[in-house]
Amino acid sequence: MRATDIIMKKRLGGELSAEEIQAFVRGATDGSFEDYQLSALLMAICMAGMTDRETVDLTMSMARSGETLDLSSIPGAKVDKHSTGGVGDTTTLIVAPLAAACGAKVAKMSGRGLGFTGGTLDKLESIPGMRVDLSRERFIEQVKAIGIAVIGQTSELAPADRTLYALRDVTATVDSLPLVTSSILSKKIAAGCDAVVLDVKTGSGAVMPTAEMSVKLAETMVRIGSMTGRRFSALVTDMDQPLGMNVGNALEVREAIDALCGRADGALLDVSLQLGAQMLRTAGLADSARAATARLREKLANGEGLKKLAEMIEAQGGDPRVAQDPDRLPKAEARLSVGAPEGGYIAAMKTSDIGYAAQALGAGRVRKGDRIDPAVGLVMKKRVGDPVEKGEIWCELHVNPASDVAAARRLLEGALTVSPRPVAAPELVHAVIE
Repeated sequence: MRATDIIMKKRLGGELSAEEIQAFVRGATDGSFEDYQLSALLMAICMAGMTDRETVDLTMSMARSGETLDLSSIPGAKVDKHSTGGVGDTTTLIVAPLAAACGAKVAKMSGRGLGFTGGTLDKLESIPGMRVDLSRERFIEQVKAIGIAVIGQTSELAPADRTLYALRDVTATVDSLPLVTSSILSKKIAAGCDAVVLDVKTGSGAVMPTAEMSVKLAETMVRIGSMTGRRFSALVTDMDQPLGMNVGNALEVREAIDALCGRADGALLDVSLQLGAQMLRTAGLADSARAATARLREKLANGEGLKKLAEMIEAQGGDPRVAQDPDRLPKAEARLSVGAPEGGYIAAMKTSDIGYAAQALGAGRVRKGDRIDPAVGLVMKKRVGDPVEKGEIWCELHVNPASDVAAARRLLEGALTVSPRPVAAPELVHAVIE
């Protein structure tokens, strides 16, 4: 089957057969299709679109392009959560242990941060001794034993996606709905969970900048995911400001611990509870969002969620004492304040610039191989809608000698919009798709 024939058919708006899609994915996996041929087909898909049947075939072919995990030996409902990426988005460290404490089997493979978005693996590795590179066998045994494990995705999982994603990044085809959908879902299906909750971000710190685009993506992923035989649902959540108050790896772990200890509430905990309720419902462990939220709040109040986090940390080689004493986490050498440029009400934040500011301090990567500093980052003192006086501290930088403080300050200077009139806080959850 020739690559040029497949490219021509899709360029002219034709519907690719399952065999043609399999040839395309096989060509991306084994190198039998050249990069320029794969790029041409990606652009043709971006321009002509795909039917649901084509998107399902593409998703499943990519999922089967490498190893797949068989979690059938784990009793109970296996559930995962996936975020499309954000800033101060530490929900996994809160919702995963809470859901596990409620009886869900949380078998989660996560990613690393790149650009302005944070990565769950980097946050976990800021815990002294914590390992995220467990073998498949140990991963499964840990979920059996304590109900939760969060590890890195293996290189053998959906290898076709790595090739295609790299090409999408340089061919302006990243935002194609069938390509985004198949990229995300193929990895989740290969990871073997029965139920997956998708957290689709929207706003200035998201891949999809508008709520309309984000809802459309969420609806597409839930529809296609359900057609593969798994149970999918999604929340569209706000990223027009950082979700939590802390941005940076150890700082975000600290905030998650504070939330599980009952020392912190607000947007991060609220969204975590809504995601957790959806995880329990999608896994068949609760009949309603109200009942699911009540169970999660019970585990929060009695400390079982925090205990489950400590169990996971210990099982993966980390120091479980951080759950009771977050001062054991890495700390930066200095703190610097950023004042508001004028008085009024905070009307907007450019979330991506706040993320890039944390990156400049050393909390994120420009390239995949870059090293990060787990201690640095920033702590927000204000949120959209809050009043602020001229010069009042709205952000505190946690810095080390290698931090590029000047670059971070330049980014933060343009990240804040102040209005003379009161401004309503944005909605946290824009839509729930089931």
